[in-house]
Amino acid sequence: MFPDVSKANADGLLAIGGNLSVLTLLTAYRSGIFPWFSGSIPHWYAPDPRFVLFPEELKVSKSMKQVIRSGRFQFTRNKAFADVIHQCSATYRPGQPGTWITAAMKKAYITLHEQGYAESAEAWVDDQLVGGLYGVRVNRVFCGESMFSHVSNASKFAFISLVGELIKEGIELIDCQVHTEHLESLGARMISRDSYNSYLR
Repeated sequence: MFPDVSKANADGLLAIGGNLSVLTLLTAYRSGIFPWFSGSIPHWYAPDPRFVLFPEELKVSKSMKQVIRSGRFQFTRNKAFADVIHQCSATYRPGQPGTWITAAMKKAYITLHEQGYAESAEAWVDDQLVGGLYGVRVNRVFCGESMFSHVSNASKFAFISLVGELIKEGIELIDCQVHTEHLESLGARMISRDSYNSYLR
């Protein structure tokens, strides 16, 4: 269905086009490939190196530990998946002309969630959703897709809380896909594509 990941170009682009069926998405993730949209057409990526977080390497700053202890945020999982992906799609990111999370993408991942493959993590303040993230679980790898925050530290709180639970569930690796300073500050780092794919197997 997909070319071998070794065929990806220098930017990690492997293929263009296709559909977003459950079978296509699961085949992609199990092969170390993830989708991104350019306009209305899905682009499939398998970058080398890959940006990941080993859960035991999570870095939590002293100030963030204080935020967690304060009890300001409440954490849940899979309570508001559709709301989380909608908020992620509405989040503006500098340097991007628009969202890559199209209506088709949202529909596809909500279907993945309904079938038990995609998960969300949420941060709340007084019953108000203020931050969160979603991703896809593949064996012992959690593939993070996107996150949003309406309040300072909300998405970071949701992510840190989720990592703690994923460790207990035997997750060995969190796929962050591409580099961000935000996730690097939490301990994410680059590994080779081959090394990443070995965890999927």
